[in-house]
Amino acid sequence: MEQKPTRVRIVDAARDLMRTVGLARTTTKEIAKAAGCSEAALYKYFSSKEELFLAVLEERLPRLGGLLDTLAADPGGRTVEQNLTEIARQAALFYEQTFPVVASLYAEPQLKQRHEEAMRAYGKGPHKPVEGLTAYLRSEQRHGRIAAGADPAAAAALLLGACVQRAFVWEATPDRRPPDSLDDFARGIARTLTAGICRRTD
Repeated sequence: MEQKPTRVRIVDAARDLMRTVGLARTTTKEIAKAAGCSEAALYKYFSSKEELFLAVLEERLPRLGGLLDTLAADPGGRTVEQNLTEIARQAALFYEQTFPVVASLYAEPQLKQRHEEAMRAYGKGPHKPVEGLTAYLRSEQRHGRIAAGADPAAAAALLLGACVQRAFVWEATPDRRPPDSLDDFARGIARTLTAGICRRTD
């Protein structure tokens, strides 16, 4: 079997290690070893562990940011509820898969601070999905599909907060399984939110 390109092996190894031992305890040396290359070879592709973490987020995890950017630019022909259902589904998957990666940072405040500084330097961070969803909801508001008095930023925080909570709470339960399916969760969150923010036609 033909071996995968070095960069692909590095990102795959980073994803696997970050998910099993956490971002804080994953080193570039261990990533390189798992990828079957030297640490020097790793640095030919990535300047830091933070840059490699961003590659894992963007290339190996559910694409939440891309979906939000697309919908903000063009809400499309689907209903607000349909769009929010897809956003909730992708967000729940995204946080479910990223929570085990970043949770270890909270045990090491200095490392967490360095990581956050690096993310700001790259123009990234956990606030970006909230900003993206807020932009989408404001776009829908301009199109008249969301009530003028609705608060897009609060609605974005409610939806994404529910998705984070799902990942956090059920990760700590014995069987790590929520009581409802991902699709049922996404539909319920979207239906409840749109009932509060969408224009009434009756």
